[in-house]
Amino acid sequence: MKLPGIFPALTSSFDYEGKLYKAKVIHNIEKLNQVALTGYTVCGSTGETPLLSTEERLQLMEWVSQASAPGKTLIAGVGAESVHETVRVANRAADLGYHVALALTPFYYRGQMHKPETQAVFFRAVADQSKIPVLLYNIPQVTGYDLPVDTIAELSQHPNIIGMKDSSGNVEKLKQTVKAVKPEFQVLSGSGVSFGEALEVGAAGAILAIANALPYACVTIWEAFRSRQQEACKDWQTRLLPASKIIAAKYGIPGLKYAMDLNGYYGGPPRLPFVPPSNEGKAEIAQAFDGLRS
Repeated sequence: MKLPGIFPALTSSFDYEGKLYKAKVIHNIEKLNQVALTGYTVCGSTGETPLLSTEERLQLMEWVSQASAPGKTLIAGVGAESVHETVRVANRAADLGYHVALALTPFYYRGQMHKPETQAVFFRAVADQSKIPVLLYNIPQVTGYDLPVDTIAELSQHPNIIGMKDSSGNVEKLKQTVKAVKPEFQVLSGSGVSFGEALEVGAAGAILAIANALPYACVTIWEAFRSRQQEACKDWQTRLLPASKIIAAKYGIPGLKYAMDLNGYYGGPPRLPFVPPSNEGKAEIAQAFDGLRS
């Protein structure tokens, strides 16, 4: 399974009572289908996954699968602490037409889980039982654990582990990882702040939260990189930087959802205990996104 290109890390759509909103999920996918995106990632961190039940996650996966244009690659976020539940969700996603499972590094029992050998056992066991290929998901700002390069390199040898989403934003480590893994192992950037730089050091593509609101800008960076227009790639990354930073560092998912509303997508309310940005926050987000429309 080849994964070059840009994937939005999709948000979830709720109504004002906090229930999943099918019509708005489909609205977003139908609009995103018009952009040259490689596919969609459902139920990652941006999808408010820890705030959803397993059945809600599977429902979102089903709606996105139904609305996706032919040829889009679908990545299912299957993060769970146990091997059993991770595999269960991955195989349900496979039955819904998903092509790849994005498996989060386990982290709750830190004394045991924050050991490279435990992480390696977890991912190998998931990959052994998953019906679809597995992507490692490294996001230390959430898990408190940064998967070591040596462990990633070891796991890259597994025939059913095809790559990794690295959301750490550490471009130097990403570069080291690309050098250490087997050649066909695909490292995807998960950082909108630095994904242009990540492409330059060997990332195969990106799974980005910011692509929910600014898919054209993200695809433009990718296409400029592919066509070796380095100055254009850097220019668009610079343009994207204020918006990426304000979401990543300050306003998070509620801010991203507001930015989607500004740009013709449905962001809507976040699920509690998240709350929408204040009027002052909305004004700051609008300023950061000014001139960037998708």
